[in-house]
Amino acid sequence: MTGQLMAAEIAEQPAVLDRILTEGRTAVRAVAGSVARHAPRFVLVAGRGSSDHAALYAKYLVEIRLGLPAGLVSPSTTTLYGARPDLRGVLVLAVSQSGGSPDLVESTRVARECGALTVAVTNDAASPLARASALHLALLAGPERAVPATKSYTAQLLTLWLLVDGWRGGDGADAGALPALAAAALARTAEVAAVADRYRFAERLVVTGRGYAHATAREAALKVMETSFLSTHAWSGADLLHGPLAMVDERTPCLVVAPEGAGGAALGPVLARLRERGADLTVVGARAAVESAGGGVVLPGPVPESLSPVLEVLPLQLLAHRLALARGHDPDTPRALGKVTRTR
Repeated sequence: MTGQLMAAEIAEQPAVLDRILTEGRTAVRAVAGSVARHAPRFVLVAGRGSSDHAALYAKYLVEIRLGLPAGLVSPSTTTLYGARPDLRGVLVLAVSQSGGSPDLVESTRVARECGALTVAVTNDAASPLARASALHLALLAGPERAVPATKSYTAQLLTLWLLVDGWRGGDGADAGALPALAAAALARTAEVAAVADRYRFAERLVVTGRGYAHATAREAALKVMETSFLSTHAWSGADLLHGPLAMVDERTPCLVVAPEGAGGAALGPVLARLRERGADLTVVGARAAVESAGGGVVLPGPVPESLSPVLEVLPLQLLAHRLALARGHDPDTPRALGKVTRTR
């Protein structure tokens, strides 16, 4: 049967989150302590594909919870153009499920040579990226055989959250309820099935979110594109109103990620504009936002907004899986894609 690998790996996520919290927390705290002692003045985060979305999430964490400037690495500046920036006093976080992408390995090696403290976050402690970095954090997600990343993505989010929380002196307690909440989110299959059936014949999708949820919107769009081959555009809520809104009409399904918190509240005007244009709305997030849109998936909680992306993406993974099957595709092995993308 098609889709079994992706379905199984989606279902593993509560156990993976629990493993990180029980077996991995000590290692994360040790790395967080080392990073804190280095006292970086700036943070750069690198990733490709789903890991790039985890990197975007980390950027929000660093800027909001640590009050430090953060940016996303452009590996080609070093791998193609030979740039050698002064990275003294900079932390470089390299995020990768496989740890095998050559451009991430090379850019991380160069960053270390240029004075940065480097930390790799991977699912393979023996990977080239782990060896190239000064410090390493293991995701503990177990082998991921389906091409679309699911359990490794949420493992990245939680590991990055624990790293930042430990860096700022926290004990990680706010994340304790995540495994049970993740199981509750994955139980929302009826709501997800209804959305997939409605969007089965869609020609394009729009996904939007703000704040921490911006990373979720981008990851959801990627999952739909790589499993259903459906043109899907992800925008922050603010950017959506600056032009892309023009492509939205009554034939355009819009997935809106609107959790509790400042990011979800900021989407109020966006939802109003989408309704004005007659968009077919589905909201994943807070009950009030779901009810205002007329349907969607209410996330379990409560959970701090900084941790909400770990839960938000789960029904969207289910949606990508269900939508692919409904459209006659095998989400385990999307055409022309492999598990490790080798770029330079």
